[in-house]
Amino acid sequence: MFSPICRHQSGMMKYILVTGGVISGIGKGIIASSVGTILKSCGLHVTAIKIDPYINIDAGTFSPYEHGEVFVLDDGGEVDLDLGNYERFLDIRLTKDNNLTTGKIYQSVINKERRGDYLGKTVQVVPHITDAIQEWVVKQAKVPVEDDGVEPEVCVIELGGTVGDIESMPFIEAFRQFQFKVKRENFCNIHVSLIPQPSATGEQKTKPTQNTVRELRGLGLSPDLIMCRCATALENSVKEKISMFCHVEPEQVICVHDVSSIYKVPLLLEQQGVCGFLTRRLDMPMETRPRRMLTKWKEMSDRSDRLLEHCSIALVGKYTKFSDSYASVIKALEHSALAISHKLEVKNIDSANLELSTLQEEPVKYHEAWQKLCSADGILVPGGFGVRGTEGKIHAINWARKQKKPFLGVCLGMQLAVCEFARNTLGWADANSTEFDPDTKHPVVIDMPEHNPGQMGGTMRLGKRRTIFMTNNSVLRKLYGDVEYVDERHRHRFEVNPELKSHFEEKGLRFVGQDVEGERMEVIELDDHPYFVGVQYHPEFTSRPIKPSPPYLGLLLAAAGKLPGYLVKGCQLSPRGIQ
Repeated sequence: MFSPICRHQSGMMKYILVTGGVISGIGKGIIASSVGTILKSCGLHVTAIKIDPYINIDAGTFSPYEHGEVFVLDDGGEVDLDLGNYERFLDIRLTKDNNLTTGKIYQSVINKERRGDYLGKTVQVVPHITDAIQEWVVKQAKVPVEDDGVEPEVCVIELGGTVGDIESMPFIEAFRQFQFKVKRENFCNIHVSLIPQPSATGEQKTKPTQNTVRELRGLGLSPDLIMCRCATALENSVKEKISMFCHVEPEQVICVHDVSSIYKVPLLLEQQGVCGFLTRRLDMPMETRPRRMLTKWKEMSDRSDRLLEHCSIALVGKYTKFSDSYASVIKALEHSALAISHKLEVKNIDSANLELSTLQEEPVKYHEAWQKLCSADGILVPGGFGVRGTEGKIHAINWARKQKKPFLGVCLGMQLAVCEFARNTLGWADANSTEFDPDTKHPVVIDMPEHNPGQMGGTMRLGKRRTIFMTNNSVLRKLYGDVEYVDERHRHRFEVNPELKSHFEEKGLRFVGQDVEGERMEVIELDDHPYFVGVQYHPEFTSRPIKPSPPYLGLLLAAAGKLPGYLVKGCQLSPRGIQ
């Protein structure tokens, strides 16, 4: 194997810090993931850490409109969605400590102070907070993140926000010290900046980048690579100007222009010699064998450009105004669409617009929403919290069931599918979840907390849990490869009421997947329907570009009319996708 040789020759962990300037949301997460991907394709074991300077302990209590979706890890960690990018790009499994926040650091330091660990010293930002940051990074970088259990050799660290923010100052100072502690050949800094192109002149402007690099240098960090985010490819003259004013060689200025697919970004970096630069800069011996992993990425991105057939999925949710709210859901749909060689069109529908109250107040929005829903090839109702928009989701589920439209309900989507069936097939008009109607006479979804003592979120069922398939003739079981059980990630507090199970199964709504104890209903399937599936877990969190999530793949196959053929062939994906 290559890795032990590399570890022996270099001896030290290599750290790559990715910082950002000018604006937040510039694409640091994708760039950090892409850097990791090209290094992994060279045979190195790579891990990743995301630093969020906000004071929250984790992302668990955020509204999706704040920072996008909350990504859930195997260990139940509720983290920033960038960790989802790391897992998808690098095909690794991270833990909650791979997401470091100001809140976590201050909490650990204050706990130490209360225990008397500082021996009566005055506890200060420097050195105590900065030391705690460095210790956390060093410790977490060594934690294996792949199935082979090998200790990583490279750690990519993404610092959220922008350089110059008050809240990120302790982290910048920590890494200023850190670069000397671990030595220059084991630490490098990639700075991501924006090159605006005002429409009035069409000229690419370098001044914001010059300013952000000057500010970064003033804080004690010198960028080794400046990655320029721009709408179109960087002109040579602009590259030379940045090189001159930012004190780097032209080869250290990398253009990351807008591309049709994020899976092209690793290829874009590789073409500009990023891998070669990092190997020289960090003294990392590389394998000379062909980089098979990058070849797969190239095939994938080329295929995504050549897709001719279209498939549309209606995404019926309550946070549809902000695409990052359903980042993993959309990625899982994209992975599945690519696998079946179809171009995906996601029709975002605010579920509240499907309700009769909207017909009274804003009839145009109501009819537009229903037109989108009715014209879609498949319907997806994702997870969510709170009562707003739930009746609209139930209307969408009713339409999918009666019109035999392919349907996938995830988490709350599954619970509402059970409510809809209870109301319209079993005749329980007031059937509801006790989350929305505590006094309902037919509580088909009830509060079944897992007791994890703590603050808000302490009673949620979080992280990887096992689901056992109860029958052999389940469509989803076949899609998973005819396995007896699956391990998937959960994030919920409410469950389908197990006492009412028999009423549903008599009418054809089968609970084909349950937890190990048989108390929690995990998977529903409806008889005599092309694809009507609900899952209590979140399969999108484990979907990968080259290995799509089976529930989402089933939805896309059914929407494209290819599910029966796929099942007959034994659920095998051809190397070039399903033709």
